[in-house]
Amino acid sequence: MIIYQVDAFTNQLFKGNPAAVCPLDSWIPDTLMQSIAEENNLSETVFFVKNKENFDIKWFTPTCEVNLCGHATLAAAHILFTELNYTQKVISFHSKRGILTVKKNIDWYTLNFPSDAVVEIKIPKILEEALQIPILKCFKSDLKLLVEVESEELINQLNPNYNLLLQLEENDIIVTSKGNSVDFVSRFFAPKIGINEDPVTGSAHSMLIPFWASKLNKDHLEALQLSKRTGYLKCTNLEGRVEMSGQAITYLKGKLNL
Repeated sequence: MIIYQVDAFTNQLFKGNPAAVCPLDSWIPDTLMQSIAEENNLSETVFFVKNKENFDIKWFTPTCEVNLCGHATLAAAHILFTELNYTQKVISFHSKRGILTVKKNIDWYTLNFPSDAVVEIKIPKILEEALQIPILKCFKSDLKLLVEVESEELINQLNPNYNLLLQLEENDIIVTSKGNSVDFVSRFFAPKIGINEDPVTGSAHSMLIPFWASKLNKDHLEALQLSKRTGYLKCTNLEGRVEMSGQAITYLKGKLNL
């Protein structure tokens, strides 16, 4: 099996979010895909199979399958365009979250994803203990928490207690604030699904984009995810959908011996 590794939401090696990309001729057992993802030990390994003119897609962390992943979808599109001779301008992926499209414009890729609405909730006490920074407000969507704090400086100094985060009901914790040089910044933590901190998280921006579009009263935004590797996204809020644009660069190409 051919395997690629791509740094997504960046145009520099060793930045952005790395994803393993495994094109398949036909589906292999989920248990094997999970074992490959565990062996790769990246936040996501993406598999896809051609289905007529489109592609079916699945994503696995080192510990489980997930329903949506932005950076690995971008990485898969990057490989289709640059390595697998895909000649159309738009790729359609069929996933558990519906149809996702990726459009290429020179060296930028624009992902079109469903947006996620949030509802405000009472701040969980254990979340305050885990983050150890002042929280302005807390919001929820499915198994995700969106945590608003005062400043980019607070987000940079975050050093969560992952053992406490494991005790939350939710899988994903997104901490965000207004940015200094961009519209908003964030960090993403998901120890329950095997990812203590994810470098750049496209799926989180399905919540972040409509949230900040409403707060800032603008539909075109710029965002930074402030992990050690960092990532930059151009964002657009649409009716029930979001677009996020980023770049990608291939780190390796190899073969799996299975």
